[in-house]
Amino acid sequence: MVYRRGYAGPSLVILLFGLSCFLSTPFHVGAFYLPGSYMKIFSLNDDLSVMVNSLTSIETELPFGYYTLPYCVPQEGEKHISENLGELLMGDRIENSPFKFHMNVNESSIFLCTTPKLNSATVNMLKQRITDLYQVNIMLDNLPAIRYVKAGDYRLQTTGFPVGYQEEDGRQQHFIINHLRFTVLIHEYQDTGSGAAMSTEDGMSVLDSGGSGSGFQVVGFEVTPCSIRHTKQSISNLQMYDKISPPVDCDQASQQPVQEGEQITFSYDVSFVKSDIRWPSRWDAYLRMEGARVHWFSILNSLMVIAILAGIVFLIFLRTVRRDLTKYEELDKEAQAQMSEELSGWKLVVGDVFRAPEHADLLSIMVGNGVQIAGMAVATIFFAALGFMSPAARGMLLSGMILLYLVLGILAGYVAVRLWRTLQGNIDPTGWRSVTWRVACFFPGIAFAILTILNSLLRASKSTGALPISLYFVLLALWFCISVPLTLLGGFFGARAEHIQYPVRTNQIPREIPQRKYPSWLLVLGAGTLPFGTLFIELFFIMSSIWLGRVYYVFGFLLVVLVLLVIVCAEVSVVLTYMHLCVEDWRWWWKAFFASGSVGIYVLIYAINYLVFDLPSLSGPVSTALYIGYSLLMVLAIILATGTIGFLASFWSNYRQSWSKNDKKCTTGGRMVMTYCESVIQELSDDIQHLAVGQHLVKVVLPIGNGGVVFLSFPRSAAV
Repeated sequence: MVYRRGYAGPSLVILLFGLSCFLSTPFHVGAFYLPGSYMKIFSLNDDLSVMVNSLTSIETELPFGYYTLPYCVPQEGEKHISENLGELLMGDRIENSPFKFHMNVNESSIFLCTTPKLNSATVNMLKQRITDLYQVNIMLDNLPAIRYVKAGDYRLQTTGFPVGYQEEDGRQQHFIINHLRFTVLIHEYQDTGSGAAMSTEDGMSVLDSGGSGSGFQVVGFEVTPCSIRHTKQSISNLQMYDKISPPVDCDQASQQPVQEGEQITFSYDVSFVKSDIRWPSRWDAYLRMEGARVHWFSILNSLMVIAILAGIVFLIFLRTVRRDLTKYEELDKEAQAQMSEELSGWKLVVGDVFRAPEHADLLSIMVGNGVQIAGMAVATIFFAALGFMSPAARGMLLSGMILLYLVLGILAGYVAVRLWRTLQGNIDPTGWRSVTWRVACFFPGIAFAILTILNSLLRASKSTGALPISLYFVLLALWFCISVPLTLLGGFFGARAEHIQYPVRTNQIPREIPQRKYPSWLLVLGAGTLPFGTLFIELFFIMSSIWLGRVYYVFGFLLVVLVLLVIVCAEVSVVLTYMHLCVEDWRWWWKAFFASGSVGIYVLIYAINYLVFDLPSLSGPVSTALYIGYSLLMVLAIILATGTIGFLASFWSNYRQSWSKNDKKCTTGGRMVMTYCESVIQELSDDIQHLAVGQHLVKVVLPIGNGGVVFLSFPRSAAV
């Protein structure tokens, strides 16, 4: 579920050197526990504090602070709660509230405050917040308040409550919610006096109890809002937390309108109800999964796509390629037939298949960033599926993603530099520094540019979603003090590692590519539909979670879909690469990348469709700009990650298929080379140590370095 939280300035020292801001602040308990919140036990009449978060709306997607509206301020004043980096980036702003409860003590008609007479500016702001469907988000013991709404025969569940509502009676009268009826579900906990291991919503906790932990646990928090116009006689001379007399009755009293000159009185009731719900299960009401059949349909759909593509790959490599290799290995028996057979298809481009592509630097940079993003996504979803990143630990998911991205910079630098040295043939021994710097700045630089523009719009709108300038410096410090050095370190290791040796030598003169009836890029773009078919159902739930505030916590399904997506991307790219080589198009590098990476284009189209048909109420240019900006950033990340998966799969496939596993004539030290070397015989003529001409075959001996030699066999016609 997407929860909006508040802002409080984090410690720069902690962010830079401890990285503890990426995790929720640990509590001091005598126990071992995994990230999240630990079990709290309250005694009878203990104070319970309710926290308030930012006001949020699915109409504008612009969060605002709770006290930007004329709500009652606590007696001790406004206080911000410290937060982690993920909460700050989400625009959360958690603050204390005037609502005070006492454990298992029911209270009713509690007076909070009465506002001064509303002026025109305050009235206009209240009406605008009500029209934009802003919700008030409150929490008790880390549990968001749940509100149940009846819609016909259904009972709908949502978090928080609206600022107010309006009635379409011709005047469009606005009413404000000023009385809240809270229901706190509590579980009576009896400590057995021994330590126990228990599975919580945040992981596995081992509690060290000494027999004094009996009490009550908060296992549910519900709110029923209403609008009531208090009479002056009932609230005269009352102080905060005094009891209103006569008691408040929402069903009988009139509603509180939002009008200039009106004074609004706020009040609340609270009742405690004992429940059989245990503390480890208290989040079940929030995380109850709906539509499991839809998720299973998505997985079965992906499995069908994988099965079809796997069959194609099997047909290509185990029948076509291996059959061709077998024929060439049997040249002794069928030499006359082979000499009269004209070579065709992918066998003609053996000497060009590893020719360096255009813009090899850019390809290496994009692959390095793709490895970093893909690794971050896999690791994040894996840990989330294990329960390490529950919504109880607010901001944990985003914080974990940032931490993993920073650490994986070393892998991005290594892969990018080693691929660059392979493509360039190790010509420039010092150029790896430039490549590594560009890897470290490519995706983060684009992300920072987009976030800067969006943050400027949020700041102009005075939204709590705007990042403070101090957090900007923190993010820059994390980038240049952690991510960049790790990327440079990975590039250093990549420069020291031996670049990949191609199994065949590249021709000096590129082979001419035959003209085709249709552009090859059409096939590449069409290939993205298969990975998108694997992803789009889960994408709908993810988009709904981000933009509509709905629950998404089925990370187990998401992990399965992610694995299937990786397999589909690899298979699609391998098949497309083979199809291009069969028509003698050896320029496969970029096409292999975009064959799977083109799924990002369909994600962008889907995002536009979602904006038009699923978010028709999204109002204002700022809200639309936020949606488009974040969607573009998501699309770029998907293109880099999926494109990298497809490219590496195609590179590995071409590399492996360039070695004949069954060639007994051409082995040295366990290494095997392709028997189709006749296409490059002129390239090798100067290095021939020994040549034996038979009736149908020519056998040659070539040096390969370190005193080793390789034996090759050619048709006599090719040798001539």
